[in-house]
Amino acid sequence: MNIALLIIIVVAIVLAIVGGLTEALSWLLWVALIVGVIALIAFLFRVISGNKKV
Repeated sequence: MNIALLIIIVVAIVLAIVGGLTEALSWLLWVALIVGVIALIAFLFRVISGNKKV
């Protein structure tokens, strides 16, 4: 009975970690997408305005 309980606990912990990582990965992908869009807009604004300063 203890071995079965230990296996269930280990599986539950692994699933919790994997679920948390996928949610964190999804959140980080959204953040990266938003930052990328902001960088693209800033780059296009510099190109269109003709500002050559770095």
